[in-house]
Parts: sequence; structure tokens; C-alpha cells
Amino acid sequence: MARSLIHLITLTFTFTILIQSSPSTSLVASADPTAPLLLRPPHGGSRTSMLLPLFLSQPNSSSTSFNPHRHLQRSDPPTHPNARMGLHDDLLRNGYYTTRLWIGTPPQMFALIVDTGSTITYVPCSTCEQCGRHQDPKFQPELSTTYQPKKCSIDCNCDSDKVQCVYERQYAEMSSSSGVLAEDILSFGSLSDLKPQRAIFGCENQETGDLYSQRADGIMGLGRGVYSIVDQLVDKGVISDSFSLCYGGMDIGGGAMVLGGISPPIDMVFSHSDPVRSPYYNIDLKEMRVAGKALSLNPIVFDGKHGTVLDSGTTYAYLPEPVFVAFKDAIMKQLHALEKIRGPDPNFNDICFSGAGSDVSELSDTFPVVDMVFSNGQKLSLSPENYLFRHSRVHGAYCLGIFQNGKDPTTLLGGIVVRNTLVMYDREHSRIGFWKTNCSELWERLHISSAPPLTPSAPNRENSSTTPTLAPSQVPHYVLPGDLEIKQITFDMLLNISYPDLEPHITELAEFIADDLGLNTSQVRLLNFTPNGNESLIRWAIFPAGSSDYISNATAMGIIAQFAEHRVQLPSTFGSYQLVGWNIEPLAKRTWWQQNHLVLILAVFVTLIIGLSASGMWLIWRRRQQTLNAYKPVNAAVPEQELQPI
Repeated sequence: MARSLIHLITLTFTFTILIQSSPSTSLVASADPTAPLLLRPPHGGSRTSMLLPLFLSQPNSSSTSFNPHRHLQRSDPPTHPNARMGLHDDLLRNGYYTTRLWIGTPPQMFALIVDTGSTITYVPCSTCEQCGRHQDPKFQPELSTTYQPKKCSIDCNCDSDKVQCVYERQYAEMSSSSGVLAEDILSFGSLSDLKPQRAIFGCENQETGDLYSQRADGIMGLGRGVYSIVDQLVDKGVISDSFSLCYGGMDIGGGAMVLGGISPPIDMVFSHSDPVRSPYYNIDLKEMRVAGKALSLNPIVFDGKHGTVLDSGTTYAYLPEPVFVAFKDAIMKQLHALEKIRGPDPNFNDICFSGAGSDVSELSDTFPVVDMVFSNGQKLSLSPENYLFRHSRVHGAYCLGIFQNGKDPTTLLGGIVVRNTLVMYDREHSRIGFWKTNCSELWERLHISSAPPLTPSAPNRENSSTTPTLAPSQVPHYVLPGDLEIKQITFDMLLNISYPDLEPHITELAEFIADDLGLNTSQVRLLNFTPNGNESLIRWAIFPAGSSDYISNATAMGIIAQFAEHRVQLPSTFGSYQLVGWNIEPLAKRTWWQQNHLVLILAVFVTLIIGLSASGMWLIWRRRQQTLNAYKPVNAAVPEQELQPI
């Protein structure tokens, strides 16, 4: 996909329209009148462009009207619970961040891309025959006692039988998602103060393009719209009209998110965000500075078309042409000591520099600070990790992660700009806040306990009660008791690939697992390999490194967490996997003799050596004494001896 932001306009039609923006990119209208048309980037690609929704409305749909002020008219209680959730994956490596969401009773877990440009949450349905292999099993409605399809009404598009509501999302790179709308209980994890809630989501029956091939299961829609998970929770009155995202820094990945409000830090920087200005989350940017010096630009340049847009689904930043040229020139003037080199991808004319060193914490000694100044005079200061990415081929080299947005006057700020920054989307007060922090330690920085709340046990499935089932704990089942010395870790994996297809590549699979876990290949061994229908069930064992007798507690927990959270990333040829179970085998407890026999043997050996040495020295001394006593000088007096009578 081209880097440039695709030109978008707002349309109101009652028929499908196709807008051609480039030979390789097209815009296709959604069949769902309530939905924005989304331009989805190819997640995981080396370059991603902003994909913004195009809102369509139809006269026969009462749910298409969008009032950006409806939440401001509400008299909410001063406090609400919120859902604290972890972020996984990495924006530059994977092309997205995911969070974990549980759907149904009992809960079924999914890894969903957090996307502020999408307005619906969807996952693959078990009935989907045209869905890709993702990292978790498909959602099985028949196993959920609380699942209910959304019946056809005037508020939605209906299937051909006029029985159930349906949705469709089509994207610029020709990927798409379509399925039925349903309602079930959504659970948010063990750190959430928010109880499980009923909400509408999409159950996919078809995927194409990047949505078909990506590892993530689906999308969590955080945009503005009737089916957005944020809007649904706000309309229920269970959270305040706000959510927050915090992306990890360079080389770290992960992060945190919050559905609902949190108390903003005292030094958080805010910008006005006008929901009427555009359907996207925008900020009121007026000036950019490099090394403290303002770029010579008219402030109106940041207000072109959709203005300055903040989007969680975009990797890099894209500036209008005059802004990019001025920014690039200002950066180049500050970097005389570095060598300009070619970028890692010959398909792109990246601006890269070598000689800066590999320590991220020292980049500020070489690269300048970039400031973004808002209309209220407050500014967001960007450190080098907020506008650079590592050169993948040259050690100690970095490239600009800010590009020209073609001829589009929209300013687009992707995830790179807000790495290690808490971003608060305070929709209730029409503002977006920024707070520089270490996102991997967000709860500690906000002085929020990370201990999971006490939760009741899940209801019995045989009971027809629709009491919400809480999501399983995200942390405790990785915690191993005490300080164990572990002999081996055993994993049972169910791979979504047939036995005949996998068998020739089983050794290759072991190598990929070892590499992703940072282990030697000799530490990962196959114990069992059996077919399971169209899937394959594999049992692996992980052993200590050759120089060690055991695996430490911390190392074991890290390995287990990587499997359980699907952070072990395998090539798509192996399909997706499900962790069926795991087990640890502690090092056998040794007796007192086993623990100390070497010391005892050494002590006996040393005692013998000392004893033999002492004995030897005594014998030598004795022999010398005898030799001295046997020697008499010639003139020595000899005592007379009496003659004994015969």
C-alpha cells in the first residue's frame, strides 16, 4: 500500500459507491448503514498508512444519526469503575497492538487489535468457513449460555431472510470482514474493576485480505459509533466517556489500556479535540519546533482536510508536504556528525543515519527534541524514540519514522509519536491528554495497585442463570509456588494444521519455537505428535541449558506466559495454535547425602592427603634421627662394658 494518506470525503448516499484514489487502493462502501467505511492498513507490513473511516448514512436507518454532544448532556455520577487491560505485541514488529477480551459464558479469549479508527468489535465465528488461521480458536456461540443473535430491526441491516442483523466492513487494500451481529457478555480480565457487561459485537462469517492472514483474532473498535465498545459501555452508564492507551517504548513493546476514566496526572498536557471537526480523534496542533526553534509555517497548514488526526492503528506519522520538508531540513541541520545512509527497504526512500550508537537512552545526546505546540499554548515534547525507528540492517543506525503524506493536507500521527506516552481520550470534555511515562510500569507510575480484585467463582454451566462469568485471571496461573528448581517444562499445543502437512516440518517448527523463546534448539524436544482430526496435537518438553541443572522460577514463568499469551509467533504456514495445557517437573528433592556428598568426599580426600603428608613427614624425621644416633666419631668415648662370666 502506498504511504500517502488516501483522500477522503463525506458522502450521504443510498447506494454503493466506489472511489478510486490510486491504481492500487480503492474505497468500498460498507453494507452496514451504521458503520463508518474503514481504510485498513496491512498490519504487520513494513509501512502502514492511515485508514480513516468514511461515514455513510441512509434515510431508512435510525441508528446512523451521530450526535457528538450526546454524552455532554448527561449528568453522570462523579466516579465510575474502569477496565484496566494489558497491551501485547509491538507496533513496529507486528503493525499493531492487541489486548485480550473474553466473550461468552464460560468466557472464550481473543486477541483483538485496539483501533481508534474502527467502530465495531468482531471475532471469527465457528460457522466461518472463510476465516484465516488466527492465534486463538474461533468463537463458538453454541458453547455460550448467554449468547443471543441480534434480531432484524429498523436499526440495522438484515440478512436475506430478514431474521438477523448483519454487518460488513470493507477496506482500501481490498480486505474485508462480514458476519452477523450478536450480543453476549464481554469480560475484561483480572485487573478490571468493571464487571462483565452485555454488548453487541460482530461474529464473522467471512474474512479476506490482511484480516484473513493476520495473527490477531479480530478488531476492538474504539472509535465513535453506536457499536463501538466505548459508546456501548458509556450508554449503559458503567464507565465515564473516556479511555486511555499507553504504548511501550522502542525495543519494549506491550503497554496498557483503560476503558473508562482515570485521574489525569497533574502534569498531563491537553489539546482540544473537536468531534464535530471530523469523525476521527483530532488535536488542535498549531506549531512544531525542532531543537527549540519553530518551523517557519503558517498554523493553518495543520488544519487541512481532516486536521491533525491521532490514530492507534497507524504505525508512523505522515505530514503535509510543506510541514515534512521543513521538518526534514531542520532535523538534517542538527545531525552534522552522523553519516546519512540508505534505508533498509529499497522500495522506500528512507532518511537514515548511522553512528548514533545502540543505547536508546543516549539517543537524546545526538538527536534533537521535537515539540508539538497546541492552540492552548501547551506542548508535547517528543524524544528521539517518538520519531525514529531502528535500521534493521545496520547496527546503531536509525531512520525517520515521519514521512510526507503525499499531496494530502491531513496531518496524521500514528503510534510511533506516542510511544511511552499515556494518551487519554477524554471524550466527555472534548480533549486528548498526553503524559510522558514508562508504559511498562504504568500502574506503578499512576499509583494504582496491579493486584487483581477478588472475584466470585464462575457459575455452573448447567445452571441457566445469565450471571456474568468473570474472565480468567491474566497473571496468577503463570505464578509458580516458591522458588522452584525446574527440571523440565511440558507443553501440549493444538495446531490448526493437519498431521500430514506438519510432519515433514516438525524439526523446523522446533527451531522456530526455540528461536522465539531465546533458547538453544537442543533445549526444545518433541515428546509426542498425534493427529487430532484436521489438526495436530503436539507435546513439547523444554530442558535446562547444557551448562545448567535446572530452569529458574522466573525463566519458567516467562516461557509459560509467552505460550499462554500467544507471544510465541510462528510462521503462518504452521497455522494458529492453542495452548491446551502445561506442566512443570521440579528437580527431584535431594537427600542430605546427595546435597553434600561432594563436600564430604572432598573433605575425606583432603583429610587423607593431610594425614598421609603428616605420616610421611614423621617417617622422614624418624629416619633422620636414627641415622644421627648410629654415627659415632673416631675419638668418641665409649663406655666400658663388664665382661660377663662364661
